[in-house]
Amino acid sequence: MSTDADHPAPLPCVVCIPARNEAERLPRLLASLAAQNGVSARAPLRVVVLANNCTDGTVQAVREVEASGILATLALRLIEAELVGAEAHVGTARRMALDAGADWLAAEEQPDGILLTTDADARLPADWVSANLRALEAADVVGGRLVIDDDGAADPDLADLHARIERYWSGVRRLEDLLDPPPHDPAPRHGDHTGASLAVPAVLYRAVGGLPALPCGEDNALVGLLRANGARLRHCPDVHVLVSSRHQGRVSGGMATEMLRRTRVLDGEAYLLPVAAHWQALILRRAALRRAFHLEPEARAASCAKLGLDAEDLAAIGACPNDIAFVERADRILESRSPPARECALDQAVADLDALARALRDAA
Repeated sequence: MSTDADHPAPLPCVVCIPARNEAERLPRLLASLAAQNGVSARAPLRVVVLANNCTDGTVQAVREVEASGILATLALRLIEAELVGAEAHVGTARRMALDAGADWLAAEEQPDGILLTTDADARLPADWVSANLRALEAADVVGGRLVIDDDGAADPDLADLHARIERYWSGVRRLEDLLDPPPHDPAPRHGDHTGASLAVPAVLYRAVGGLPALPCGEDNALVGLLRANGARLRHCPDVHVLVSSRHQGRVSGGMATEMLRRTRVLDGEAYLLPVAAHWQALILRRAALRRAFHLEPEARAASCAKLGLDAEDLAAIGACPNDIAFVERADRILESRSPPARECALDQAVADLDALARALRDAA
């Protein structure tokens, strides 16, 4: 007689993938999901693929790789959709995929189920799912670090540029650690929280109304909603994903757009980034907002007034479950009234961040 031990339950999660014309790369992603730690034919990993507006044989490619047997450790649901007009973009497709994943978990009575999303052209290490689930034990949403996948054809000049850009963003996080370290996102951490690697409980996803169906930036919009509702965002260094280095992507403003920009830099175009002083002011402003949240109402109003928030602004911010939500909502108002950040060239920006960090450490 078989027992529950003979038929282990699937992992309490669904991986949700939007795909448009990814016949070449999607099978590779699915193979990496099938090879995830802890999955088996008896304990499969749930995967939803939302294939939208595909004209290159994506659906057939998925069916063929499925028929080969290498996806036996997946419980795969392939949904075909034809998006039209203003809705024909990745935001709609990713929302449909995530909503389908949430519906799946609800139908199988998994109230604690987790939604994960990635891109159809990504590659995942074998511990991607398990690392996300571990990180969620001390967080509400987890972003994975993006590692550029050069497919074995690395350009040393481009690799150097990638490293310099990463040094810049590491410098920004170092300032944050010196001025206002986030207790829920301690160092070491990265700074990525994109659709290439996000994990969030389905109940929390539903609570904020789901992913905003935007043509670009839908992933950051979802994270913003989650944080505005008090979610603890973790940039766990144990979670990473290999993202495509291709220059022609499926969405304007995505990773392919950034990669194209970087190739232009090698041809002499300046790579401009906000100056160090911009980040210092932003971090200090958010720290002041965090302190203000913990004051009594009258003192909070007085403190916020000094930052530029009046009674009408505080009413718009409303009741907040914690300081994370208050800072996110209040800073959004202040940011909308701030002038654009001053920018400078990449290497100067890195040098200025390093100098500012040294000065802050010396002063401490």
